[in-house]
Amino acid sequence: MALMLAVFAVGAAHAEKADREKPINLEADRVSVDDAKQIATFEGRVVLTQGTLMISGDRMEVRQDSEGFKSGTTWGKLAYFKQKREGYDEFIEGWAERIEYDGRADKVQMFNRASMKKGSDEVRGNYISYDANTEFFQVTGGGTKAADGADGRVRAVLQPKPKDRPAAQPPLPLTPTDAIGAPREALPPPR
Repeated sequence: MALMLAVFAVGAAHAEKADREKPINLEADRVSVDDAKQIATFEGRVVLTQGTLMISGDRMEVRQDSEGFKSGTTWGKLAYFKQKREGYDEFIEGWAERIEYDGRADKVQMFNRASMKKGSDEVRGNYISYDANTEFFQVTGGGTKAADGADGRVRAVLQPKPKDRPAAQPPLPLTPTDAIGAPREALPPPR
């Protein structure tokens, strides 16, 4: 199982770098802000977007440190995380009852009924940690049987990757020749 997870982890990639420079947009039914503590609490159909990053859930707390870095915790029946991979036309997606995002470290942690998907590969467990800077996943099972009947083990589905095609042969070089005669005059059109 560790080998399978290592294969999944190798395929991960850095989060879209341009996202850090984009504005953060938040939507919710209600918000309360504590300026002194630099904490904002959003409730009811919460959606945060920043470039290709999207996090949604039922409730979200967003904190800002003295240097302006933001972190947050999102709760939901299943909260959701999505971000484009740097340099690829592909997204990393994750679901869990609680998702913690650290903007300074570019790290996402997912707790309880956690699952993460990259392309058609998927991994599930009780806890998933994804570090976009080091391209490292860590997945932990629950260890005991859950109320939903799951046995607490880590599960992974890894799709076979297409085999590399042989390299295309280079085109044949064209060389001029004098052996070709002058073009014929055009024939008159038929009557």
